[in-house]
Amino acid sequence: MGWSTRQLAELAGTTLRAVRHYHEVGLLPEPERRANGYKSYTAAHLIRVLRIKRLTTLGLSLAQIAELGDADEHPEEALRSLDSELAETIERLQRIRAELALILCKATPTDVEPELGQILAGTNVTPADRDFAVVLSRVIAPSALQAFAEMVRANSSDPVLVEFNNLPPDADERTRRELAERLGPISRDMIAGAPEVQNLFAGAPLGASFGVRVMVQAIRDLYNPAQLDVLERMVR
Repeated sequence: MGWSTRQLAELAGTTLRAVRHYHEVGLLPEPERRANGYKSYTAAHLIRVLRIKRLTTLGLSLAQIAELGDADEHPEEALRSLDSELAETIERLQRIRAELALILCKATPTDVEPELGQILAGTNVTPADRDFAVVLSRVIAPSALQAFAEMVRANSSDPVLVEFNNLPPDADERTRRELAERLGPISRDMIAGAPEVQNLFAGAPLGASFGVRVMVQAIRDLYNPAQLDVLERMVR
């Protein structure tokens, strides 16, 4: 005597619903029926259900198993393809874990790309400077971004830059004028020490003209009126 549907499900460690679904999608052939009309499953059915379970556990969908047909006993090509997909998934998850570790350990904001976050982590970079770097990351080449971020990192503790970053929006005329005079030489030295920053928009993915417009808009949005006045004076 064979097994009932419930007994087959119990032997295979699955559910009645799963067995019935395998029938519906054509993965499990219908068994013969007993005189009383009940299904009578054999060892071949059990092995088939176990194989389906195993392949789905490995990551193949029922549709993929159906496509294998009689080759599902050892579907080498399908398994190699699956292995390749898993390798890519593992690499992606490892990269995400590395990013999470950086965010958790260094309190790096989630809007900062990993490479940029690693450079700026642990520095005195202000939220405005960090946000400016984030905006720049969308319009300049990666190599230029790295050079810019390293330049910011190397000079983030400079007293004049710290003074600029802490400048209140209502700073008086004299304070702004003197700060612009001191900031000019420092800015020139910073740029001179970072050749790639001198031509910031070389190889810009969206074009140099658009990149400049985005940069100017970001400066206007991120810095207060006194800081903008200092920058304008410095440029003049």
